[in-house]
Amino acid sequence: MLERELREAVRIARRAGVIVLDVYATDFSVAYKTKSDPVTEADTRANTYIVKELRNAFPTDGVVAEETEDKSDGLRGGRCWYVDPLDGTKEFIAKNGEFAVMLGLAVDGVSTLGVVYQPEHDKLYAGVVGAGAYLEQRGERRELLVSNVDDPRDLELVVSRSHRGKRIDEVMKKLGITQETRSGSVGLKIGLIAEQRADLYVHMSSKSSQWDACGPEAVLKAAGGRFSDLDGRAYRYGGIDMRNDRGILACNAAAYDAVLPVVRQVARRVGLIEGE
Repeated sequence: MLERELREAVRIARRAGVIVLDVYATDFSVAYKTKSDPVTEADTRANTYIVKELRNAFPTDGVVAEETEDKSDGLRGGRCWYVDPLDGTKEFIAKNGEFAVMLGLAVDGVSTLGVVYQPEHDKLYAGVVGAGAYLEQRGERRELLVSNVDDPRDLELVVSRSHRGKRIDEVMKKLGITQETRSGSVGLKIGLIAEQRADLYVHMSSKSSQWDACGPEAVLKAAGGRFSDLDGRAYRYGGIDMRNDRGILACNAAAYDAVLPVVRQVARRVGLIEGE
């Protein structure tokens, strides 16, 4: 299943990681697309490389990339790649290593294949939904499978290092969660769940986009996890609006049904989703 696609995505992500690290080693400058949305030469150089390589390898596929202005391929049906050339730019700027190159392939709007690569630690998560996921690091590979922890009180929650919100405290209190891990990059948070170093991630915000979700979703689902918006609805990729305005809920399968009602309640209270 999608063996060539996965092989090419891994190759491209690894090479993009080299480009990112080349910039990381310099005294790079930082620009801002908006007040809280930084961009560096690493973002743009990796973006250019990834888009070019994907179009060469799969000329009939659509490609939507964060740093490419034209997002019209998202309006096409069939196969479309969603690319975040540098997920965790704030972590890149802080030089803490918690950033990743992310590629996801959606087929008919459904996340199907994903690669998340952390170049600083040569750590690569990859998966195809229905065919399994793996972690490859420094030449060693192992299969990924989420935990089977089902009691919310025993869950390890992974939260953002750079923008942890107070809404997460409410979720933790209602679920009885006391264990917390911090990480940059959505993809790396999802990777921690896939390798059983965490069990749950809640993005209680409308500030993410489809390229933040497509690759990580495929990795998590391939590892046996669940991925949805905060109302429990499956993600659909494509269209004009690339925002994930209903947040993200990523969890192992065992605890998902217990976690969802609480997350939904908090999301409704703060106006992220509709309902009473």
